[in-house]
Formats: sequence, structure tokens, C-alpha cells
Amino acid sequence: MTGMGWRTTGDVAVFLAAAGDYLRRERARNTVPLTVAEQLRVNPAKYAPPDGARPGAAPDQAAAPLFGWQTEPGGEVTGAFLHTPPHPLLLTGVPAHVAADLAATLAGRSLAGVNGYAEAAEAFAARWCDATAQRADVHRRLRLYRLDGLIWPDPSPDGAARDGTGGDVPLLTDWFTAFGREVDEAEDEGKQSADVRDRLSYGGVLVWETGGVPVSIACVTRRVAGMIRVGPVYTPPEARGHGYASAATAAVSERALAAGAEEVLLYTDLANPVSNSIYQRIGYRPVEDRAVLLFSAGAPRAKG
Repeated sequence: MTGMGWRTTGDVAVFLAAAGDYLRRERARNTVPLTVAEQLRVNPAKYAPPDGARPGAAPDQAAAPLFGWQTEPGGEVTGAFLHTPPHPLLLTGVPAHVAADLAATLAGRSLAGVNGYAEAAEAFAARWCDATAQRADVHRRLRLYRLDGLIWPDPSPDGAARDGTGGDVPLLTDWFTAFGREVDEAEDEGKQSADVRDRLSYGGVLVWETGGVPVSIACVTRRVAGMIRVGPVYTPPEARGHGYASAATAAVSERALAAGAEEVLLYTDLANPVSNSIYQRIGYRPVEDRAVLLFSAGAPRAKG
């Protein structure tokens, strides 16, 4: 393509044809857009907008996924975004002024927030809030980790890992739902059940059992561009403090490597020192930090 600026499309194939090479050049940092694009390619219904309220009405296109890429003169792609409502817009590493330009490009679209490098996310939010009279508040700060030599927990907790099966669907749905509530990203049970079944379809759920009782899970994405990303990892409150999550994460990481992953990644919430410590102890090392800002009605908070 020629020219410069942001281009948008609702077609994931068009997006990957335009921005795929750019995303794969820094595949670890772009793990989420690559993974989400692959999910949409394999299962377009995953992020499909709801049907209209009236019988026979078309789906709400404002709630449909939207993708975009930024080009420099000559057509080189230097940035990208994706938006899968109701999740915040996800922005790759771009300068602050380019992020602000994107906010202007997307004027009129409904956004819950933005996920990006702090400076770019803040620039996007400032332009967005100026135009919409909304406020932006930091919801979460995330850290991306890459596995750099697996270190098994020592001592290892009681139990062993096994693959999730169809018989686990009710339990896994409950645990996915509980995890969503804990990280303030709750979804309805139907979507959680569909997510569970999708992950089971490619062997993406590992269950840690002790005494025949499931006590923790660690899940992974499909392999995309040589990467597999771990998450979610969940242990119910009554089973915490025994090292089950560490063991489950180590086991699922080992399986990801055995399955041919060239890089194994995961995200943590920087507000959770326990999880950040656990993952570093089993061999994960920091790659980058991101910020998630959410938009809401009302005046911005005073600084200071």
C-alpha cells in the first residue's frame, strides 16, 4: 500500500495480509494480536457481535471486531491495533503521536479502554477523552514474561498433571468464571463454557490433581508464529498455598516446549507480587510492561 496513516478493516484475513509480517517481526511483544487473529481465523464466532434485538435483525456491527494498521510513506507498516468488544482496544508499540492520531481515526466507535505501552496508551486516552468528555483511569499494569530455561519447583507439590477432558467442562467453566471475577474481566457462563471447549479442542488445558481431585489448572493458547502463551492459571482459594499453580505452570510450559514452541510467554498483573514471584522462580524473565486504561463518564481525576 502507498500513503500513510491508519487503515481499518473488519476482515481478519485482510488485516493479517497487511500487518502480519510487521506483527511477526516482534512476535513476543505482539503475542496477543497474533493469538487473537488466529482465534478469529479458526473460530470466527468467538468474537462475533450479538444478533439484533428484533427478529431477523443483523448483528450489531459496532460490536464487531475491528483491526487496523499504520503505514509510513512507501507503505511500510509501523503499527497495528485490534478491538474485540467489549475488551479494550489493543495497541502495538507506536509513538505517542501515532496513538493520538488513532484515537481521532476511531472517533464515533464505542471503546471501553485502551491497552498499550504506557506513553502511547496515555496519549490515546488523552485525545479520546478530549473528544468524548470521558475520563480515563489506570485499570491494570501488566508485565510480559518469556520462559528462559524451565526450573521445576523444588520440592514439587503432591499430585500430577493430566490433560483436561470433556468431563471437566462443568468444573473448568466454574473456574474460568471465578478467574474472570478475580481479575475483573467477568464474562457470562455461556462464553466461558465455549472458551473451555475451544481450549480442550487443541489440548490447551492442563489439570493438576492430587488424590484424584483437581486443585489447579494452567491453560495455553494455540501455537502461533512459533509462540505459545500460558493463561489463565487458576487455583481455587481453598487449595492455594501448596505450590499447585507453580507445578501446573511448569508442567504446561514443559508441554508447550515439547509441542514445538520456540517461545513460551505469559502475562502477569504487576499488582500481584505472588504470581510475579512464582513465574520468575520457574524460569520466566521480564520482556515488557503495558498499561490498561478504562474509560468512563465524568471529569478526569485531578493530578497530584
